[in-house]
Amino acid sequence: MNSLPAYSGARISGCWTLRSDGSGGGDGSLDRLLPSVSTGLSPRKRTTSQCKSEPPLLRTSKRTIYTAGRPPWYNEHGTQSKEAFVIGLCGGSASGKTTVARKIIEALDVPWVVLLSMDSFYKVLTPEQQILAASNDYNFDHPDAFDFDLLTHTVRKLKQGKSVKIPVYDFTTHGRQKEWKTVYGASVIIFEGIMSFADKELLKLLDMKIFVDTDSDIRLVRRLRRDISERGRDIEGVIKQYNKFVKPAFEQYIEPTMRLADIVVPRGGGNMVAIDLIVQHVHSQLEERKLRWDMAALASAHQAQPLPQTLSVLESTPQVRGMHTIIRNKETSRDEFIFYSKRLMRLLIERALSFLPSQVHTVETPQGEDYEGRSFHGKRITGVSILRAGETMEPALRAVCKDVRIGKILIQTNQDTGEPELHYLRLPKDISEDHVILMDCTVSTGAAAMMAVRVLLDHDVQEDKILLVSLLMAEMGVHSVAYAFPQVKIITTAVDKKVNDLFHIIPGIGNFGDRYFGTDAPPDWSDEDMDEPSY
Repeated sequence: MNSLPAYSGARISGCWTLRSDGSGGGDGSLDRLLPSVSTGLSPRKRTTSQCKSEPPLLRTSKRTIYTAGRPPWYNEHGTQSKEAFVIGLCGGSASGKTTVARKIIEALDVPWVVLLSMDSFYKVLTPEQQILAASNDYNFDHPDAFDFDLLTHTVRKLKQGKSVKIPVYDFTTHGRQKEWKTVYGASVIIFEGIMSFADKELLKLLDMKIFVDTDSDIRLVRRLRRDISERGRDIEGVIKQYNKFVKPAFEQYIEPTMRLADIVVPRGGGNMVAIDLIVQHVHSQLEERKLRWDMAALASAHQAQPLPQTLSVLESTPQVRGMHTIIRNKETSRDEFIFYSKRLMRLLIERALSFLPSQVHTVETPQGEDYEGRSFHGKRITGVSILRAGETMEPALRAVCKDVRIGKILIQTNQDTGEPELHYLRLPKDISEDHVILMDCTVSTGAAAMMAVRVLLDHDVQEDKILLVSLLMAEMGVHSVAYAFPQVKIITTAVDKKVNDLFHIIPGIGNFGDRYFGTDAPPDWSDEDMDEPSY
């Protein structure tokens, strides 16, 4: 790890211990922290490692932070040149690790981050272990209780910017729920757990290691409060488990790993001096690792190159040319624009279907004769539209593909960074085995299309099974997609040569979504004014 900025602190055992004498942070007296205990059990509030009712975001006073991550930004070669910055948070049970993580996230003020809890990676218990757990005789605070193989694999993929599936652990059944949660990598990944530093392979993936050091009495009170009010356990069982497993495990396995930490944070989330220092260092690291989409480099990367062989352009018949004349005309009414756009879409989809694999299929006609025809040779066809304009192509696909499954992706540009970002994703299950028709009405730079293809690849769709269809594309977008993903088939009705300084296709068609949905922008429209950016 790079050297940290200077600050006031004490050097202990190869790490920095940060102190703050402020009274804030909620440590208070033990009496104030003790839960009120009634004769009956308190209602269970959280029984899984990830609450499904909570949206994947964290709202702060400044902004909304997406904690499910996002697909990583890939350069014009379709590759990611930098890995995510991974912060490991370790500390005893109820030491305030999650609070510290959330304080760091809020202070970082970055829009995309992954918060990963070790609680999700408990092993599934055997029937014998289930009996022990029911009587508080199973040791959940031992390294053997965690699935480190799955945990290391998950963190490694997140660090590389890939999508992963996170198990949801049920504390009542001590097993994993059937549905796992899909999470993407991000610029920053914060991983917290009592055994965060216990595995050598996992340690290698951590760019910064933080140990949250909280007084044992405070931790016991917090654990009592949590397990009684949130997990429906009785006070005797919690204390029994603490004395038998939690306290000895902390002394044997957790406290010794403090020497591995880069920073030790006393008092947890109340220590804003420590958190400010951590944020300062992470910001410097993010600046060094910054990934920005260089539009100018992309625009000049493929100048004067012939159009790729993976591109198929609909034959420019008088009919096709006539329809383009109508929809490109700024004076065309909305009704006519929709009507002729739909005609073109139907032709485009029919053309795209001709590139799907087929096989010989012989049938018997009503006259009793054999006819040697063709049939689709694949498992399924799935359509995926890039919202909002790509959604207008769905009726044409449904009209020619019976019972086709439809997915949706919403990608918008971050006006501060100029990078496309994934804001919504809904894909059918088992899409990895399908041939996917990816639909967007216009492709200018190819930025949104490239990210959408990347999303499909992250869901294990094979590259040669993706067909990108668009009514109109710029040469720049065609080259960008074809260069990054040479096995993706590209089908369009026309290719325009130029893109202006605002990355709009020239001569182009205008903002397709606005013209189709009747939300026309003023003549001097720009991407900053659009609710749906034009790529």
